[in-house]
Amino acid sequence: MRLSRPALLLALLTACHSRQNDTATPDPAAPPAAPRPVAAPADSPGAWYRQYRGLLPGSADSITLQLQAWPRFTNDSESAGVTGSYAGPDGQPFDLNGDYGVRHAPDSLVLIDYNPEHVAEGAPAGPVWRLRRQDQELTGTVGGRPVRLREARPLGSLQLIARFYADSVAAFPGRASSPHAQLRLLALQPVGLATGRLRDNLLRHLRGDTLENQPAPALDALWQQRLAAYTKDYRLDAGERQRDMAGDSLPSYALRYDEQQLMHVYWNQAPLLSIGYFNYGYTGGAHGSYGTRVVSYDTRTGRPLPYEAIFRPEARPRLVALLDRAARRQLRLAPDAPLEGPLFVPHLPATHNVYLTSGGAVFVYAPYEIASFAQGEIRLFLPFSELRPLLQPELPVGTAADMAGPQ
Repeated sequence: MRLSRPALLLALLTACHSRQNDTATPDPAAPPAAPRPVAAPADSPGAWYRQYRGLLPGSADSITLQLQAWPRFTNDSESAGVTGSYAGPDGQPFDLNGDYGVRHAPDSLVLIDYNPEHVAEGAPAGPVWRLRRQDQELTGTVGGRPVRLREARPLGSLQLIARFYADSVAAFPGRASSPHAQLRLLALQPVGLATGRLRDNLLRHLRGDTLENQPAPALDALWQQRLAAYTKDYRLDAGERQRDMAGDSLPSYALRYDEQQLMHVYWNQAPLLSIGYFNYGYTGGAHGSYGTRVVSYDTRTGRPLPYEAIFRPEARPRLVALLDRAARRQLRLAPDAPLEGPLFVPHLPATHNVYLTSGGAVFVYAPYEIASFAQGEIRLFLPFSELRPLLQPELPVGTAADMAGPQ
């Protein structure tokens, strides 16, 4: 994954509501006024999350596609504005990246499959998905072959509302030629009264909390806090960098910072919701830095499922062996080939950055954690058929019915 500098900004639009001051004396004989209907939660303009089902070319098994979109700035090269993830019956998810070099029309989407399992030897990428939204269908091609997917909400999945915030910050307020930084936030909120604890935990994790002992923030307030903190830090940094130039003019491009926090859906079917909290920051240099913190939630309770809730305490050595084997498969290495060389490490650590699907667990490693930046995030899937003896007995998935993983 490669990100570069932005060119234009998108202003955050907020709606302001005022109270009416009604001083008229009510008629005691009049019936009580009917309560005003509460507006249903709605997506931000240009932001949405949908699920689609259908067959991929040459496959007899249906897939479920988690698809998201959000606004993109004019001439934007920092955000693709679209992302996806799909899985078949075995529960192994595959990510789809938006094409940063393509300007998407509202109903036309281009995604690229960079999963190593789907990239031919020597090729830069796997199949390209070119899709068009038509009513409740996606039509187009995958790898040049026709495909048709239909919008669907699988049994037990949650409706999620997409809320998008964006603003720009001047490095030197009052200067007409001041460079600007961009800040963006894409949040997902579940709909329904029964999702209160889940909604609160999603907001806590968006804020960066690791415990449930603090009140959950309101989303609008969280955005305002994030914007205020970013504005302060950015202007302090800009002032320091300008002073370091000792009278020379600092090139404006050196301060075209960008920061993004985007919530991505990897799994959405009871009893699991698995979310990625993607963070990207650019503060000058050849490229920005990024990573995804992943969390699964038990949708019956709204509680997160961290590593300790998934695996038994003694699981680590066996997990390392399974991850080593999975890495060799993904890298197309011989079963006894050393990992150090293609990777930075001789053995895969059992990272606690892990999420669940109905078919297994996905371990996520950030760039530079075990491999070069050019190799991007590395994700390794282990099916429940391999993990069953290592799982906590109270886990809501991973039973015998979930063990039909890939052989």
